[in-house]
Amino acid sequence: MNIKKLILEGEGQCLDFKKRITNCEKIAKTMVSFANNKGGRLLVGVSDDGTISGLKSEEEDRYMLNQAANLFCKPSLEPIFEEIYVDDKLVLVVEIKESTSKPHYAMGEDKKWWVYIRVKDKSILASKIVVDVLKRGNNEHGVFLEYSSKEKALLEYLEMNDRITSREFSQLLNLSRRTTHKILVNLVLSGVIKVHTSEKEEYFTDS
Repeated sequence: MNIKKLILEGEGQCLDFKKRITNCEKIAKTMVSFANNKGGRLLVGVSDDGTISGLKSEEEDRYMLNQAANLFCKPSLEPIFEEIYVDDKLVLVVEIKESTSKPHYAMGEDKKWWVYIRVKDKSILASKIVVDVLKRGNNEHGVFLEYSSKEKALLEYLEMNDRITSREFSQLLNLSRRTTHKILVNLVLSGVIKVHTSEKEEYFTDS
């Protein structure tokens, strides 16, 4: 593994830098976001700006990571560790595989369990729609897609417009939140539309 090449790519959807592991809640959030996405790697001993600071010993950080994976992630995670020396500095590479039992929850500082997903270089709280998509995405029976006038109206809207939010869709057809949620989840799972999440908003587009 070429750590310097990885660092040059910068933090992103599948890569995060940590100088040290000091907080189980915070690191659990990152680990869960990787597991709920396509997996990812943590480079411990690397500063946010990509500087390799290195670790004197990886034991304490490894212990914190294992604590976070087992006690602060639900279901628990199994990080894969690898020690690599770069210019005589120790970097702990922590791999989190994409999970087959999504969604994973991380315990927040409020002692509640929350689902996080990875968006670019950030771990973001998942909406109820995304949580439902993750839950039902594990179901191998497929999705029964009811193609009613409501679905048709949404797709016609998206032919004319780039995007729509759940609130806009709800207002467009005067739907209840529950009906809106159900339609959007089914359409995302069947691959008809895509969900896009950012820190500021969540919206849907043609897939």
